[in-house]
Amino acid sequence: MDRKITAMRVQKRNPNRVNIFLDGEFAFGVSRIVAAWLNVGQGITDEKILEIQQDEANEAAFQNALKVISYRPRSIQEVQKKLQENGFDKTVIDLVIKRLTENGLLGDQEFAQAWIENRTVFRPRSQRLMALELRQKGVSDEVVQDALANTLDDETLAYQSAIQYARRLKGLEWQEFRKKLGAFLMRRGFTFEIVGPLLRQVWEESSQDAGDALQLETEDD
Repeated sequence: MDRKITAMRVQKRNPNRVNIFLDGEFAFGVSRIVAAWLNVGQGITDEKILEIQQDEANEAAFQNALKVISYRPRSIQEVQKKLQENGFDKTVIDLVIKRLTENGLLGDQEFAQAWIENRTVFRPRSQRLMALELRQKGVSDEVVQDALANTLDDETLAYQSAIQYARRLKGLEWQEFRKKLGAFLMRRGFTFEIVGPLLRQVWEESSQDAGDALQLETEDD
């Protein structure tokens, strides 16, 4: 049996949602995006109401997903998990993931590349550890290997990581410096074969930098 939309009113507490009245009575609320396809005076069947409610669920999930990926890049599995935690069913989640990927808003290849670039610049670690992190986020081995193909080798990554951390160790004696820096680099996933020779190199460079700074200070005096 057809029913008629007799009123559409923007919700006071949430201006992005609209209350729909059928035959003079409140029936349901929908987002403005879904409401844009409706008009006062329009006839509507029970089947159409179910379709609208399904569209509403899809749109709610899509907006939720957009919010999730707005904070930082996410893998497909991460977005799926977040939507599931927020109460959306699998059918809706699958539709949202398809919509995001087709519009270039979500993709494991782009996510993996962004993840590696961020790690390389701000928190360098071994390729093995980055691969493990990506796999834990649901990224396939093939995508992981493709993303790692153009990144720096472990020797360079270890050196960058060591230089960054060595700034915190200024003033320590060699034995304490070696112990702390070595443990840090091992936690970042680098092997002893890489870490061992690097410790002395970074120690000498740090000592040289400290000596140069002291010499400049003396000359200024």
